[in-house]
Amino acid sequence: MTDAPARPGAAPAVPRHAWFALVALLLGMFIALLDTTIVNVALPTIRTSLDASESTLSWIISGYALAFGLTLIPAGRIGDRIGHKWVYFTGVLLFTLASLACGVATSDVQLVVFRVVQGLAGGIFVPAVTAFIQLLFPGRSRGKAFAIMGAVIGVSSALGPIIGGLIIQAFGDENGWRLVFFVNLPFGVATLIAAAVLLPKRDESLPRPDKGLDWIGLVLVSAAFVALLVPLIQGQDEGWPLWTYLTIATGVLLLAAFGAWEVAYTKRGRTPLVPPKLFAHPSFTGGVVLALVYFAAFTSIFFTISLLWQSGLGNSALASGAVAIPFAVGSIISSSQSNQIAQKLGRNVLVLGTALVAIGLIWMWLVLMNTEAADLTNWLLLAPLLIAGLGNGFFIAPNVQFIVATVDPQDAGSASAVISAIQRIGSAVGIAIIGSVLFGSLPGGRELATAAGRATGFTDAAAAAMGVSAAFAVVAFLLVFALPRRVSHGRPPAGAGAERAEKSPAGSR
Repeated sequence: MTDAPARPGAAPAVPRHAWFALVALLLGMFIALLDTTIVNVALPTIRTSLDASESTLSWIISGYALAFGLTLIPAGRIGDRIGHKWVYFTGVLLFTLASLACGVATSDVQLVVFRVVQGLAGGIFVPAVTAFIQLLFPGRSRGKAFAIMGAVIGVSSALGPIIGGLIIQAFGDENGWRLVFFVNLPFGVATLIAAAVLLPKRDESLPRPDKGLDWIGLVLVSAAFVALLVPLIQGQDEGWPLWTYLTIATGVLLLAAFGAWEVAYTKRGRTPLVPPKLFAHPSFTGGVVLALVYFAAFTSIFFTISLLWQSGLGNSALASGAVAIPFAVGSIISSSQSNQIAQKLGRNVLVLGTALVAIGLIWMWLVLMNTEAADLTNWLLLAPLLIAGLGNGFFIAPNVQFIVATVDPQDAGSASAVISAIQRIGSAVGIAIIGSVLFGSLPGGRELATAAGRATGFTDAAAAAMGVSAAFAVVAFLLVFALPRRVSHGRPPAGAGAERAEKSPAGSR
């Protein structure tokens, strides 16, 4: 069943099955993004229930984000080759099973392992969402579909802390954090049914992309980021022994080896994981660093706030989730207008966005620095979080488009895949660094023995962590000026090279 034929000169008609398929895709996107924020408010209760270490809390968030980011590019290319439907189905199935495993975990090690599997699963199925939108929706309808996807991303991210807080409030600490993971199960089952019924199979008339996959490149870059993250997360717990510095150095060497391998792989006529020619554009390099730094800045603030509000100030998980509401509201308001404003202001929409985020985080840092723990309330953070949220909404939607505009149009698909992965890796790096600063700034056990001492200690530590987040935001603001002032209308839309989606291995992103 399809819509009526289009009038001569009108935009191509979109079959109704495409909109039904979009529902199946957005269900998956909803649970993937919900899980990035819902777990933050559960961290303090997980810490108590499983007697988890401080580094474990960082791994619960960073492990998910890193695994997610590292899986995005290869999963997209596998989907281009064998068809996105069953790659999407497999990813959602694995994500649902991993959510169940997280909920029944009996130790902190188990929980970290299952969270990493969750992240891998998310990275497997999320590329199929943008790939199907590119394949199913022509012309202007594609922009409408991407706008709907953006709204789902905003709403799911905003609902996460509130849903998590409500669950823990209703079912208590011991059962509540487990239900935070179990909430994915009904959504996962519904998504699997919808995907099996509504998503089309691969059109076998389409040419298949490049043979093979750059597995050596994937292993090198994965090992490099793991080598960098492990000492950043574990170092504080273990007093920064020699092995932490040696491991960081190894990570840097592995990144250099990855770059050399990608150049050699390209010279052999193969398709590399990350095309080296992208970095021939200095503006693209600056844009990649911008994506890394920005996501390190903003995703870490709720890690800090959740631990401060619950472990430090003794508030409930629901109260902790409520603190994030102004940020969520600001993000939803500004993201709904960001595309129109970007058309008028060009790059200045990103300047405005990063400036507001920097102002909001600096404001929060000053509040934490200059407010006694006993006087700290969510009202003091309402205005700065709203400002930061407005800035976030102005930045998130247009940023990929402006970074992709720094490379040649035929490389847009590869460029956007790299940026999507870097955003997730930035989140992992941010949590690793901020977690190290936060826990490293906490006083000794005796000072945390009393409620007043604990509140003061966590407030001071949160101020230090927020100061680092604010510094990241300022650096992100400065890096925006590396991007072009305007995006050429002739370029493919952000997210991939539109008409090349079914041909380019990276087009699935």
